[in-house]
Amino acid sequence: MENRFNLPDNLKPLGELALNLWFSWNPDARRLFGEMDTELWRTKGKNPVAMLRHIKPERLQELSANADFTDRLHKVYDRFQNYVNQNQTRFHKSFPHLKNEVIAYFSAEYGINEALPNYAGGLGILSGDHCKTASDLGLPFVAIGLMYKHAYFTQAIDTEGNQTEYYKALDLNELPIRLVRDENDQPLLASVPIIDHNVYFQIWEAKVGRISLYLLDTDVDQNQQEDREIIHSLYGGSRDTRIRQEIILGIGGLRALRLMGINPRVFHMNEGHSAFLGLERLFEYMNDGMNFPAALELVRATSLFTTHTPIPEGNEAFEFDMMERYFRNFWPELEMSERFFFDLGRNTNVHQHENFSLTILALNLCSMANGVSKLHGEVSRRMWQGIYPGVPTDEIPIGYVTNGIHTETWLHEDMIALFDEYLGPDWRQNIQNKTYWDRVLEIPDQVFWDTVQSIKKKTMIHLRELYRKQLSRYDGQAHGYPAAEEILSPDMLTIGFARRFAPYKRATLLFRESERLKHILNNTDRPVQIIFSGKAHPHNDAGKDLVRTINHFAKEGGYRGKIIFIEDYGIDVSKALVAGVDVWLNTPRRPLEASGTSGQKVPINGGINLSVLDGWWPEGFNGQNGWTIGHEIDYQDHALQDEIDSKSLYERLERDVVPLFYQKDADGLPSGWIAMAKESLRSLLTEFSTHTMVWNYVEKYYVPGMRRGLHYIEDENTSLYSFLRWKNRINRHWKSVRLSLKEESYRAVDYRIFSPGERKEISVLVDISSLKPEELRVELILERQDSIQKHRHMEIYPMGLIGQYEGQKYEYKALVRANTDGSYRFNCRVMPTHGDLFHPQETRQIKWLD
Repeated sequence: MENRFNLPDNLKPLGELALNLWFSWNPDARRLFGEMDTELWRTKGKNPVAMLRHIKPERLQELSANADFTDRLHKVYDRFQNYVNQNQTRFHKSFPHLKNEVIAYFSAEYGINEALPNYAGGLGILSGDHCKTASDLGLPFVAIGLMYKHAYFTQAIDTEGNQTEYYKALDLNELPIRLVRDENDQPLLASVPIIDHNVYFQIWEAKVGRISLYLLDTDVDQNQQEDREIIHSLYGGSRDTRIRQEIILGIGGLRALRLMGINPRVFHMNEGHSAFLGLERLFEYMNDGMNFPAALELVRATSLFTTHTPIPEGNEAFEFDMMERYFRNFWPELEMSERFFFDLGRNTNVHQHENFSLTILALNLCSMANGVSKLHGEVSRRMWQGIYPGVPTDEIPIGYVTNGIHTETWLHEDMIALFDEYLGPDWRQNIQNKTYWDRVLEIPDQVFWDTVQSIKKKTMIHLRELYRKQLSRYDGQAHGYPAAEEILSPDMLTIGFARRFAPYKRATLLFRESERLKHILNNTDRPVQIIFSGKAHPHNDAGKDLVRTINHFAKEGGYRGKIIFIEDYGIDVSKALVAGVDVWLNTPRRPLEASGTSGQKVPINGGINLSVLDGWWPEGFNGQNGWTIGHEIDYQDHALQDEIDSKSLYERLERDVVPLFYQKDADGLPSGWIAMAKESLRSLLTEFSTHTMVWNYVEKYYVPGMRRGLHYIEDENTSLYSFLRWKNRINRHWKSVRLSLKEESYRAVDYRIFSPGERKEISVLVDISSLKPEELRVELILERQDSIQKHRHMEIYPMGLIGQYEGQKYEYKALVRANTDGSYRFNCRVMPTHGDLFHPQETRQIKWLD
């Protein structure tokens, strides 16, 4: 049991609890730490490791003698032990034969808890929630990241409303991490070659329940000073710093796993930052004697890439000269030419400038890929269709798994108590059981409303304290902000808007009609307040301008006291806001929000969403659980989009949101509001939990990847080489494959058209060259005549093999009837097919009749 804190014997469980981030989603554990020393807990950022290192010995003796405290401690510790040692997890019960096949998850950031500030925003929060859920479900799972010495920046707002950034150096001895050591108790060191020398790194382990997160750290004596600073901060530094961080993450991460004796079966790259991982995997297989085609096939078959960025310029890319400097010694090891290597990531950006895209590299090295919402999957397929020539956009092999949240982490403790009382403690085992949450509707309205209002009051007190600290920092300077006592009334309809401040998020859309907004905010009988929070990237001047603008509004007459900006948005502020606001406002420029998860955290705490139909909300909105802004339309004219969306937003507030909140029934309750809040919770909790999300990854990607990987290595790679021979044969003869219509009359323009409901029998001839009929899939396609884009709105019908026609030509036939909703035109296509293909378009080979 961990005792690096010199704890009395009966308090030793505190040390183990402090060093496992399980405490971050267990309120009883957090409550115990908070009770030990309330002020120290607060000043140490709710970090149990830091608190245990600084708590006074006499206070520990008091706690050791406190029978109530020690009894509760051991109950929590027993619960922790039962959790981490449970064998019959969902994954183990569902896939017992795969329980030792490890999944390795790579991400540039992890937002697990305030005690380990290793994140910048939504990507990191998602990665953290993914890890917690992998633990809950019992996945054989490890995660790899970087140990940033200064994490992300701390934001401070000056008296003029400007964002200023400063970086706090972290004391690694006060974080919930352990240094990985070798058999001689020395730090385990790995290295990666960077240009002309090796860069060494040590490995820190953070326990997240049952799973381990490994963080790589170049601050070791073996490195020169420049290399010790590579992992200084998240997304900071020069382009050289960035590529070095990503080499260490992708290439170094795999070397770290091998050094620790961890040999994953499936690799998951969360965003393109870790794409160099695929190159290192190729190198490993080839270094072990495998040829390049076989190595590439095995890497692709067992790799998953998740893209989060629907904005082309947001995808990581490097200039070719920089790639040449860092990889000129690497591609010869892969038996590649420079051009072939560059082609793996070659991208032409919006300015017709070529560079090396890590997203394209990842897509070329992974057979499995996904976006993070249904809409984002569609956007991603359109963005990257150039990599898949001839493949219809809707069939490009980029799927989707909609993001979710780790429910227990984001539930307020008062809502947890409500669930415990009215649903029973088994609610934690029923997060994925959608019908279970119908029971929320049975909670008495008064009890539900009292709970929500209690959370809101606590939130306002907490945020007011943070705001007071900000004002005290001004130390008598004129600033124009209202006093803390004048803001954040818990009785007022409260809207929250908190997220990264990027222009496409449209933080100022609400202010387009200033007087109209002021009228909404200052209605005497139905007042409204709006709380803003969020950071702009240090190099994003447009984002910083938005922060400044919101802060200027916060001082302006008509807005003062009703527009509030809370500085330094992070997990602590986020938890308060998503639990304590009545409405969560989301106004991205559709379709640029990949998913968004902040709005998913609000319904589980009794709040309601008011959002543009972008990201996850088109899947979540059911007409009774929140409100929409604008339409499901992607505008080319941004000014028009802003005009339409802003008017829709004002109308929603004036006609729906504000009246419903203030409308009371005979018992003095806003019964209509409560009904919508309950429906929001009931309908969204399961669907947008990471328990659902991660299980979707398990079924759609992790388990198929494991099975394919195991299949390929059986009998000294027999199946792998058999598949490669098939693929080589397809590639060799594909140029000779031809389709033609059997009957001359079919070629007439009129015959290609189906009138509404018309039935026809179509025959095609396929010259299969030296291939076999069973290696090909032939299909007839009906496309709506009014389809704007080719290969959209397709109806697909398999064509049956009739037999050999003549020579290498085979006849295929289909009898089809068109729908009655319009006229259709038919087309035909042929594609390779094989039992080992993960996706029908995986080979990127397709021939069309025209």
